[in-house]
Amino acid sequence: MKTIISPSILSADFANLERDIKAVEKAGADWIHIDVMDGHFVPNITIGVPVVKSIKKVTSLPLDVHLMIENPEKFIKDFKDAGADIITFHYEAVEDVMGVINFIKSLGIKAGLSIKPKTKPDEIFEFLPYLDLVLVMTVEPGFGGQSFIHDCAQKIPVLRQEVEDDLIIQVDGGINNITGHICVSLGANSLVAGNYIYKSDDLSRAIKTLKG
Repeated sequence: MKTIISPSILSADFANLERDIKAVEKAGADWIHIDVMDGHFVPNITIGVPVVKSIKKVTSLPLDVHLMIENPEKFIKDFKDAGADIITFHYEAVEDVMGVINFIKSLGIKAGLSIKPKTKPDEIFEFLPYLDLVLVMTVEPGFGGQSFIHDCAQKIPVLRQEVEDDLIIQVDGGINNITGHICVSLGANSLVAGNYIYKSDDLSRAIKTLKG
C-alpha cells in the first residue's frame, strides 16, 4: 500500500488558506489533515465546523479531520455535514469508544481512533477490527512544530501485527524525511506533516520524499 500523505493545515498561512491547500494538492498530497482543538482536551484552540465547510469548497482531496476535543460525539455530525471524509477522535476523550466508532460509521464516513504518547497500544486492540484508521501521536497533541518522540514509533509494529493489511496506521508529530522513513519502515502507511511540508522551498519534493 502506498504511503498516504496528509499535510496538516496547522502549518499553513490561515490568511491564505485556499492558496496553501491548493498548493499541496498540486504538489501531490493525498488528503488534507485538519486539526480541531478545543482548549480543553488540549491546551490550544484552532478551527471549527465553518472553516472545514469552507475548505471543502476549495479542494477535491479527502478531508482528514482530527478531533482533539472533549465530547467529540456532540460535534461529529456537524463535521461530517461540513465535509469531513475521515473523522479521528481520541481514545482518551470518550468513555464509550465503540459507540463513537459506530456513530461515525453510521454517517457513511471513515472512522479513526487516535492515541496520545502515554497510551499503550494494547489498550485499543479490541477496537481495531472496527476502525479504518489508527493515529499514533508522536508528540503531545496541542501544538505544531514539536520534536518527534522516538519511543512512540515503537507502537507502530505492535499495532501492525494485530491488524489486517488494509488498516491505515497514521503517524502525526515531528514528521520529516528522517522520522517519516522510520515510521513507514515500522509499518505506518500514512504520514501527517505540517512544518516539514509547508516550510519547505519545494512542496512537491517534500511530499515525494515522504512518499519514499
